[in-house]
This record gives sequence, structure tokens and C-alpha cells, in this order.
Amino acid sequence: MAGLSGAGRAGGAMNGPARGWRPRHRAARRWGVSHLALVLALTLGPALPALPAYAAPRKVAAKAPRAGGGGGAQIGLASWYGPGFHGKKTASGKPFNQHALTAAHPQLPLGSRVQVTKLANGKTVAVTINDRGPRRRGRIIDLSRAAARHLAMEGTGVARVKVAALAAPRPATP
Repeated sequence: MAGLSGAGRAGGAMNGPARGWRPRHRAARRWGVSHLALVLALTLGPALPALPAYAAPRKVAAKAPRAGGGGGAQIGLASWYGPGFHGKKTASGKPFNQHALTAAHPQLPLGSRVQVTKLANGKTVAVTINDRGPRRRGRIIDLSRAAARHLAMEGTGVARVKVAALAAPRPATP
């Protein structure tokens, strides 16, 4: 019975591309399949109808809101962080305090003040940007635990919000 399956013989039905397999066309054996495809594409290319050109989708980054209300606002997902980072150094150099009204934003200058509004319930909170983040794709801001509590999003962890700039950071006086 083992002889009927063809396994183990060159050119057998079950061999596939294992040892003993060769392309049937002479040109494919000499140049390889990729070379043959290239030659066919070059010779038949003008005879084939042109395919419509599709524009690749552009990645459009959300613009950060500008101070003074001139830049509009960002709308997207917010998350909060707290216990695991409490006391650790932030991008501003100060230790993170989960009980302060602070936030992490990827583009806004450190020290900026923004107003965050939870779209589901209309609650707002003003926070100071003191860190960089969020690290998760699709989020626009990371709030401290206290800010999340003000917006009533501590239980859910993530909420859809609007972020509007209030004031630019004050320049340091020498």
C-alpha cells in the first residue's frame, strides 16, 4: 500500500517542491520563475490596460491645540495613570503626583494649561502638562488620577474627551 501514494519518489503526487522537483518550462528552469515573470511583464506591459492609480492613504496627525483658543481643540481618547508612577520623575523633571491636576501630552509645551472636557457627561477639568505621553496608540492625553476623578472616568479608565489650550507656559525669569 505504501507504494501507491507516490511518497518518496521523484515526481510523485505527494512530493510537491521537495527533492526531485523541477519546473516544467525550459526558460523557468534556466532563469527562475521571477525572471520569467519579469520578461513577460516587460513584453506584455504596453498591451495590458492601465490600472487606475490609487493614492496611498495619508497619515494625518492630530494638531495640538494652541494657547489663546486660535488652534481649535483636539478630540480623542484620554486615559489616566497614577499608582505605578507616583513619585517617579516626569519629563519636566519634577516627581509625578497622582493627586495633582496634571497630564501627559505628546506635543504641547511642558507647563501649558489645558481644559479637558469629557464628552459623555460635559464635566471639565483644567490640568497642567508636565509629562510626555500617552504611550498607547490612539490616545491623545494621559491624565493624573485626580483629573480622572474630576471627569468621572476613574472607573472606566478611558473616555472620549476634548482638549483645549488655556495658556502657554510662563517663560522663566532670570
